[in-house]
Amino acid sequence: MYDVITFGSAAWDVFLSLDKFKTIKSNKFSRGQGLCLDSGSKINVKEIFLFSGGGGTNTAATFANQGLKTAFCGKIGNDIFGKEIIKELKSLNIDTGFISKTRLKPTNYSVILNTGPKKDKTILVYRGASDLLEKKDVPWLRDRVGAAPRARWFYLAPLSGKTAELTEKIINSAHKNKIKVAFNPSKFQLAFSQSVLKRILKKVDVLFLNREEASLLTELPYNKEEPIFKKIDRMCPGIAIIGSNKGIKASDNKKIYQFKSSKVKIADKTGAGDAFASGFISELIRNNNIESAIKFGMANSASCMGKWGAKQGLLKNKKYEFKRLSK
Repeated sequence: MYDVITFGSAAWDVFLSLDKFKTIKSNKFSRGQGLCLDSGSKINVKEIFLFSGGGGTNTAATFANQGLKTAFCGKIGNDIFGKEIIKELKSLNIDTGFISKTRLKPTNYSVILNTGPKKDKTILVYRGASDLLEKKDVPWLRDRVGAAPRARWFYLAPLSGKTAELTEKIINSAHKNKIKVAFNPSKFQLAFSQSVLKRILKKVDVLFLNREEASLLTELPYNKEEPIFKKIDRMCPGIAIIGSNKGIKASDNKKIYQFKSSKVKIADKTGAGDAFASGFISELIRNNNIESAIKFGMANSASCMGKWGAKQGLLKNKKYEFKRLSK
């Protein structure tokens, strides 16, 4: 039996640190400020790092690091980046038997431009093969539907494209087979009709959102936290968690839990949300205690941000590392 099967993207991430650039303030940019580089010129790069990424594999890495039997279900391109991702997952003892390949698109690819002392970053994202997962690629969802693999949890990282269309099928399959569901929806999934979202959320055991996503889901201003939680509690009988730079708030339909973020030395924030969510579920599986799970999720996220890439800083040997980082 698997402890967790993760669903989501698998990507190759290239991190570039830039020295020579300018910023332009203008309301033409969604965040009020744009990044400017010399057109037609060669731009020297200060540092470069290459790592795997993607919500599906990032979370699988935490689960495996915590000694949980883990599998990843997703799609990669038939290319060198896809091969390297499979090689890495196998080295982490993650089952790759549910990964499918395609020649239609390359493996997902991102270029992350780090441009400042505050760790500001601009990300160029190519959404490739991961968006092409279909029902026929998931053995137990094919026309002749078989029993889902024996698992304690399904973890759904953000999905988009054709893959997002499988959301309800995957969750229905889990519900039918008494498998618990953790769900971290993308904006694409939050754009589903209200009727679809209500059906899905009734079967979710843990829901992860940031403040913007919580606002989109509830159609309430993001600063109206109490009404947001009340509405989410009506939609989702499980645990709802809303994260922000300031900390974590969670509701189990009975009580609101709140933890402030601690100051940590940050090298890179990539994968911090995945690290929190997978850390939370890992500890919930072990101890079934929400407060303990939040603390370990935050510790895993803080450790992740201490190194470049989404997997390099993830915690191992839980007992020692958790005690050290959660004081």
